[in-house]
Amino acid sequence: MSRPAPEVVTPHLLRDWPLPELQDDKESRGRVLVVGGSRDNPGGALLAAEAALRVGAGKVQVVTVRSTATALAVALPETMVRGVAETAAGELTLEAADAVAELAPACEAVLIGPGLGDVAIARELTARILPDLDTPVVLDALALAAVTEDPECLSHLAGRAVLSPNLHELALTLGWDEAKVADDPREAALRLAARTGACVTAGGPVSWTAHPDGRSWRGSVGGPGLGTSGSGDVKAGVVTGLVGRGVEPCQAAVWGSHLHGSAGDRLTAELGPTGFLSRELAVRIPQILAELDA
Repeated sequence: MSRPAPEVVTPHLLRDWPLPELQDDKESRGRVLVVGGSRDNPGGALLAAEAALRVGAGKVQVVTVRSTATALAVALPETMVRGVAETAAGELTLEAADAVAELAPACEAVLIGPGLGDVAIARELTARILPDLDTPVVLDALALAAVTEDPECLSHLAGRAVLSPNLHELALTLGWDEAKVADDPREAALRLAARTGACVTAGGPVSWTAHPDGRSWRGSVGGPGLGTSGSGDVKAGVVTGLVGRGVEPCQAAVWGSHLHGSAGDRLTAELGPTGFLSRELAVRIPQILAELDA
């Protein structure tokens, strides 16, 4: 079956595809739930949560391991943090699924994955959460293992889902060789979108967003500086924050990829092509949003 040619993401395209207008009060701007973090990597959830706030989400909640919950809440006092039981190695237990079941119904978007450090635990936790979830979801990092095991695990959400892998994770999720994915990341993203019924946003220096119906978008902002620890957590948080604001999943993925990459471009101009930190990305995003709204 032939597919439409990819659209090139530019500021002009985004201005012709505007985001919903932000309201003045936080209750109308969406509530986001981030599920992630571990004793060894609390920063993944922190980066994602801040990024969701930076794109205008009204409220952000985090479910993470009890040992780091207080520190995370102090580091980002704008969030509500729920600490739950953890394994001896400091990973989330299935108690996190109970917390999600309690909190998610009042949320507009749920992000699962940033900062999780054990693939088996991440797969089991995500597989436990998804069947009862009726809230749009973004899966990132090790949470994608649930999709590898069961590509239909998101079908009940009827397209209200985004997968946000890097190219390595995209290869693992598809079961493809990494070289094959690197050679044609657009095709890989489209295959995964068709297989799962979810929007897929992936890529390196060139980003690709794929819709299950065969549409795709090509972005070329960002550069090599984005290949740094925590960058993917920021991108996932940006996309989730936009979904929380009421943006349709693929529009959120296209906009989120562009905002993330454009923040990288700003830091490249300020500091050089490499060496900037992922935590510096999110603070650039409000200005980029304002310029696109101009």
